[in-house]
Amino acid sequence: MSKFGNYVKESYDELVHKVSWPTFKELQNSAVVVAVASIIIALVVFLMDLIFGVFGEQDAVWKGILGFFYDFLRR
Repeated sequence: MSKFGNYVKESYDELVHKVSWPTFKELQNSAVVVAVASIIIALVVFLMDLIFGVFGEQDAVWKGILGFFYDFLRR
């Protein structure tokens, strides 16, 4: 048997007999954790932008730290 054929056979054997696959319930729990963490991080970033003045007027004297950073990147 060729090396490639042997590799495919051993890979299949390992995936079927040696890998422990998560249950559907474990996958659901992991998906919920990821979704909640993503929402929390998005809210934190939103609040930081709001607090530091990114949502202020364009000609405002104080745009916040992120506002100045965004202006710097636009140039």
